[in-house]
This record gives sequence, C-alpha cells and structure tokens, in this order.
Amino acid sequence: VQRAAAPGAGAGASGAEVAPLAGVVVSIDVAVGQSVAAGDRIAVIEAMKMKTDVFAKGAGAVAAIMVKQGEAVDAGDALLTLG
Repeated sequence: VQRAAAPGAGAGASGAEVAPLAGVVVSIDVAVGQSVAAGDRIAVIEAMKMKTDVFAKGAGAVAAIMVKQGEAVDAGDALLTLG
C-alpha cells in the first residue's frame, strides 16, 4: 500500500478532498458527519493493482461524500468535502 498526497497543499477552498491519482475507489473510510483530522485515512484507491491510501489534508466534519466504492475516479476528482 502506497501513501499518496493530493496535488497542492491542503484541501481546496471548498473543503474538497481530491483523488491524488486516477483509479478505482476500493473503500471510503469515513461517513457523513464524522470528524476527521489532517492525516486521517479517508479512502483507498486502486490503480494498476496497487492500493493507495488517501489521507485528509485538512480537518473538519465530513459534509458530503461524492464517490462510491467501485467507482472510477480521475486525479483531482473530489472524493468528499469537509465542513
């Protein structure tokens, strides 16, 4: 399992946590309303048979989850937003 950092520093202005690479969402490790801290694992994405952990860049409560397990994402796609 690789650790990945999303492009840019921290979550976007909207609080979006984005996919650091293109692949398939293996798991979403948080739920709406859950509090997360910077560095908490929020998802796992698989690309070319390698699983990559995705970690929160910011802290807050999960406001919305935009993807589902098994869904294909591109680098930069919003996975979830923190409020």
